[in-house]
Amino acid sequence: MKRTRVPVTVSVPPDLATRFEKLAKAEAKNKSQLFRDMFTTYEQRRREEEFVGLQRYGVTQARKKGILTEADVEALVFHGR
Repeated sequence: MKRTRVPVTVSVPPDLATRFEKLAKAEAKNKSQLFRDMFTTYEQRRREEEFVGLQRYGVTQARKKGILTEADVEALVFHGR
């Protein structure tokens, strides 16, 4: 039978552990549920930051090539079609 959960041990300062427990209680979640939610939120934020970074890179590269407007993009995409 396949395991559906794997225990993970994390060490944190006592102050953080206390705050974590209080937050779990305030959210009416057990610590495992709160950790999963926090981790999922963190992962999503990282993906969003990566996407924004890629957008910035794309804008920089487009500006270097003189592509400044939507019309410039369309001209480039449809050129030769």
